[in-house]
Amino acid sequence: MKVLIATDKPFAKVAVDGIRKEIEAAGFELALLEKYTEKAQLLDAVKDANAIIIRSDIIDAEVLDAAKELKIVVRAGAGYDNVDLEAATAHQVCVMNTPGQNANAVAELALGMMVYAVRNFYNGTSGTELMGKKLGIHAYGNVGRNVARIARGFGMEIYAYDAFCPKEVMESEGVKVCDSADELYKACDVVSLHIPATAETKNSINYALLNGMPKGGLLVNTARKEVINEAEVLKLMADRPDFKYVTDIMPAAHAEFAEKFAGRYFATPKKMGAQTAEANINAGIAAAKQIVGFLKDGCEKFRVNK
Repeated sequence: MKVLIATDKPFAKVAVDGIRKEIEAAGFELALLEKYTEKAQLLDAVKDANAIIIRSDIIDAEVLDAAKELKIVVRAGAGYDNVDLEAATAHQVCVMNTPGQNANAVAELALGMMVYAVRNFYNGTSGTELMGKKLGIHAYGNVGRNVARIARGFGMEIYAYDAFCPKEVMESEGVKVCDSADELYKACDVVSLHIPATAETKNSINYALLNGMPKGGLLVNTARKEVINEAEVLKLMADRPDFKYVTDIMPAAHAEFAEKFAGRYFATPKKMGAQTAEANINAGIAAAKQIVGFLKDGCEKFRVNK
């Protein structure tokens, strides 16, 4: 069996070494395609691969057509919108993610961005503190839970909305549960966004929702770019000089945000949530273990397609 690591943004060497150890211990072969610049390189590399580990790399119908021997794709991370699930199912390819492996890294970044924003981006002027502020967590999954855990140390009052997480689970962790996104945003000074990009959520973070936030509202997005309605957020920030927006997914309209709202807007140069040595290693090795479990024992615990 041949396992391919296909990453235009490579894993750290220590992560690759850990993946290799898992794969070769199972008696499989490991191949590397790193820092590739053209899709043709990926199409060529997948021809004889039985399994693929990816990060933000695109696995679409064309790639699946080329991968005649492919049985499984594992996205090393939580989100998997870069994989065409319908096409994978049609090709009888299992798709998995590695939930929770990057969660603490993303949560720490979210809190760091909150501090950066409320302290006026460290520009030398007086800011505010997070203690006593109401924090809204939009989606209480692995990352949301870690955000809540860290925010307690700051003395924040924690609210959450998640249509799929049982209310009693959130309440058992000391979280005040909201019954809708609208209720959450109206209640909270800071909202940390952790929803996936789906047909229902794309462009859902809009003017009406954000305009319900109290004066001095702050939106922190470490989720996905696609969930933000950029045109409406631009309008909101023009209408609300008190509002701040920070994100680790640079918007398509980054130049306009930066020009018009200097001092109230910040975006990292690339997606930074999982960019820690620990998360890099954890997600990569988890992906390798899941591939071995699937190929040897048929384990589908983290399967995300039908």
